[in-house]
Amino acid sequence: MNFQNQIVNKPVLVDKEVTWDKTKVIMSKTDAFGTIEYANEVFVDVCGYEDYELMGQPHSIIRHPDMPKVIFKVLWEKLKNGENFHAIVKNLAKSGRYYWVITDFEISKNEAGEIVNYFARRRAVPQEVITNHIEPLYKKLWQIEAASGMEYSEKYLTGFLEEKNKTYVQYILELIYNQEKMENHSNQKTEEEKSFFSRFFSR
Repeated sequence: MNFQNQIVNKPVLVDKEVTWDKTKVIMSKTDAFGTIEYANEVFVDVCGYEDYELMGQPHSIIRHPDMPKVIFKVLWEKLKNGENFHAIVKNLAKSGRYYWVITDFEISKNEAGEIVNYFARRRAVPQEVITNHIEPLYKKLWQIEAASGMEYSEKYLTGFLEEKNKTYVQYILELIYNQEKMENHSNQKTEEEKSFFSRFFSR
């Protein structure tokens, strides 16, 4: 039986979020071309695909059509240059539902200095950050791409970030950090009460 042929078609979109444990970390490993070589149990549980359905597939199998292409263009440019990159991404589960995550990458190189693997860690994003900032921006970029092409969505994104005097990574990390500060008024936190921001970037 050819399992790959069974998952060529994208799921029918359902405008509902996947229910999942947002304290968990979604992890995956791909080769230099973005082909999935490993997915942890959290990844499998959240996206709804079985292990055998994911292995050997391009990571774009979970790409949601609401995502502007320019975000992935910038992401891959940075990774191929050997730079870590954080991105907020709306993913598509097998059920057609969606889930939002922020990514953190580790890059593995061989002795010749060539990139051979990408390790990605993903966590949930505070809903306020998505609703108030990311969804409106991504919708604007998507609309520009549909009307004028990715070249102009990239120009818009560049102008948007220049106005804020931040890179994309600085912008999204500041959004999350500020949201965490609002949600954590107490200065006395136990180790278990560490913020999302701290948990995500601790290794």
